[in-house]
Amino acid sequence: MAAYVVEELQDVTLDIAGPEGRLAHHDLMSPFVWQDGDLYRLLVRVLPRPLGPQDPTGVIWSGASQDGLCFQMAQAPTLSPGSMADDAGGCEDPTLVQAGNDYLIYYTGVDAGRSQGALLLAKGKDLIDLTWQRVMLKAPPGEGNIKEATLVQGSDGEFRLFYEYAKDNASRIGLAVGPSAGGPWTVVKDPFSVRDSAWDNWHLSTGPVVQLPGCDPVMFYNGATMDARWRIGWISFTPNFSRVTARGIEPLLVPPPARDRADTDIAFAASCVVGGDDIWLYYSLEDRILRRARIRRYDR
Repeated sequence: MAAYVVEELQDVTLDIAGPEGRLAHHDLMSPFVWQDGDLYRLLVRVLPRPLGPQDPTGVIWSGASQDGLCFQMAQAPTLSPGSMADDAGGCEDPTLVQAGNDYLIYYTGVDAGRSQGALLLAKGKDLIDLTWQRVMLKAPPGEGNIKEATLVQGSDGEFRLFYEYAKDNASRIGLAVGPSAGGPWTVVKDPFSVRDSAWDNWHLSTGPVVQLPGCDPVMFYNGATMDARWRIGWISFTPNFSRVTARGIEPLLVPPPARDRADTDIAFAASCVVGGDDIWLYYSLEDRILRRARIRRYDR
C-alpha cells in the first residue's frame, strides 16, 4: 500500500493582511490554489473577526503569487454576497476549474437567514467579472447544507462532484456524476463513510483530489470526532472512482496543540498543486490562518 508523508510545513501569507491591510483582523479559510503559467493563483474565503450578526459569513477574494506562499491580493473581491437570494448571507468555499476560456467557480452560497447553504456555480472569463451564476445542488428545506465542492474527471470521461452535506447532526461526503464540469449532476451513492473507532468517526468533508501518473487518485479529505476536532487524512480510489482502494489509518495532518481545550481545533484541507514528486497541500488552521504542506507519496 502507498504511504503519504508530510515532509515540510510552510506559512501562507496575503500581502494586504498586515496591521494596516484591508484584510487585517479577518479570518482566512478555504484557500484554493492553482498554477497559471509561472504564477500561483488563489481564491480564499475571508470573514471578519469577530463575526457580527449582520456580517456576511464569507467574501471570496483572489490573489497571485510567484512562489505560492505570499499572495498579492486583488483590489476588489471576486464574489460578494447578494448577487442572488441563495448567497445573500455569504460566499464560502471556492473551487475553480477551467472550461475552455471560462472560469467555473463552485462555491457555497449562504441564504440571508444563515439557515441553509447551497452549492452555486459562477462563470466568467475574468475572476473579477463573473457574469453567470446559478444553483447547482440544494438540499430540501430543513435538511441542512450542501457545500465544499471538489471536481475531478474519471478515467471513463465522466466528471465527479464530491460535496459535503448534513445528515443526522453530522457532516458526510456525497457524490454526483455529470458529463461536464458544469453538470448537469446526478446524485449517486456516497463514496465512503465514517469509521466507528477512528479519528473520523463522526464528521466527513471533501478535500482536493490528486491524480498522479500510474497511481490511484487520492483525496486528502477532512474528518472529525463528534466534538468537531477536524484532521486531514487520505483515501484512494480506482481511476473511475467506482470503489475505494486504500485509506490511511491515522490522520496525515493534525493541528498544533491548542492553548485552551475550548479553542477551535481544526486543520482543514482545501486544494493541492503538484510539482514534480511534491504534492503541495493548501489548508487552514483554526478557521483563521493559512498553511501549506509538502507531501510525498512512497510505495511500500
